[in-house]
Amino acid sequence: MNQPKKEKQWIPASVTTLFWHMLKWLLISLLIGLLAGSASAFFLWSLHWATDWRESHVWIIALLPLGGLIIGLSYYYWGESVVKGNNQLLEEFHSPKKVIPLRMVPLVLFGTVATHFFGGSAGREGTAIQMGGAIADQFTRIFKLRPRDRKILLSAGVSAGFASVFGTPLAGAVFALEVFVVGRVRYEGILAAFLSAVIANQTCRLWGIHHTLYHIPVVPEVSLQNVILAIIAGIVFGFGARSFSYFARFWASWFKKLISWPPLRPVVGGVIIALVVWLMGTTRYIGLGVPVIEEAFSQGVPFYDFAIKILLTTFTLGAGFKGGEVTPLFFIGATLGNLLAWFMPLPMAVLAGMGFVAVFAGATNTPLACIFMGLELFGMESGVFIAIAVVLAYLFSGHTGIYGSQIIGNPKHIILGRQRGKTLDEV
Repeated sequence: MNQPKKEKQWIPASVTTLFWHMLKWLLISLLIGLLAGSASAFFLWSLHWATDWRESHVWIIALLPLGGLIIGLSYYYWGESVVKGNNQLLEEFHSPKKVIPLRMVPLVLFGTVATHFFGGSAGREGTAIQMGGAIADQFTRIFKLRPRDRKILLSAGVSAGFASVFGTPLAGAVFALEVFVVGRVRYEGILAAFLSAVIANQTCRLWGIHHTLYHIPVVPEVSLQNVILAIIAGIVFGFGARSFSYFARFWASWFKKLISWPPLRPVVGGVIIALVVWLMGTTRYIGLGVPVIEEAFSQGVPFYDFAIKILLTTFTLGAGFKGGEVTPLFFIGATLGNLLAWFMPLPMAVLAGMGFVAVFAGATNTPLACIFMGLELFGMESGVFIAIAVVLAYLFSGHTGIYGSQIIGNPKHIILGRQRGKTLDEV
């Protein structure tokens, strides 16, 4: 007579198992945080030096084509396996093939510093994320980690790089949990992401690196009128993010069609950018643009600032120069918010702060991380306005973004459900 099968009972993890799990990731996160935080500190110091030297010797911008050739040749001969940058981290996360070569670290560091030194318009988050991800992935071999642990490792590296380069550990950790899949937060990596972010940020600070501070002096009350204004502003920021993503793809595709040999693309792009800067007679729109971001919080800036920065940054990166997009997105959002202050009865600093994080959210599809960043940078008082702008920008940017290898987990709109499981490059 057959005995009925007993149902398997779920046994919760013992305290001992959880303790060893925590200890394992504390050790790994400590190593990642120390190394990625130190790399970010050296990178930020180098970037500061390159920017100061360029601004004191503006003639160097004329040699931007030469800088482009050096960057193009270095990636052509030594960086073919890491040329995809941030998208390579996303692809390895979704379809693991091989450990990311450590050469990504010196190549992207050199390429980004050279881009800023010679006068290109680019950011810094991409560099920090790639360095953090590549450094972290080396521990896959060292500790012989399983594929599921490797995903956590990549999240920790991204978190450490982002947190240390901006001084925002909470935003860095959440960014690493959000960025791989649009519309989903991957909680399995939450412990390593937060530990790595905090350790990397503190390491960078111990090296004497200071981050830019922004201030919103006056925050209005949360009234129906102000909420409606915040919604409208968020929609505008969403279209700003969508525009950046569109031009980023456009220029990259344009250069590939126009010039078949990759090292020549940044040369041609460098000639055009150098001529544009010379014709404008200002270096306002090259580099990171932090001084302009600071201006946008306290005084009126030219209404066309955001548009020029969109075109110049996407053109620079599309031509093959190296760097990130996020700080230029801060520039675009803050100056666009400054423009909206001409038409909306909200404080200029509030609108600049809303745009600062909202355009970033729309372009990277990481709304929670951007809300945390707004709270870390501007304080809790502006939290409601920041959250409204970020959420609306995220929705109205559509299924676009600067990371083409992001997979759509939960579509932003029900009518777009058929796009689930596709990458942004496929929609």
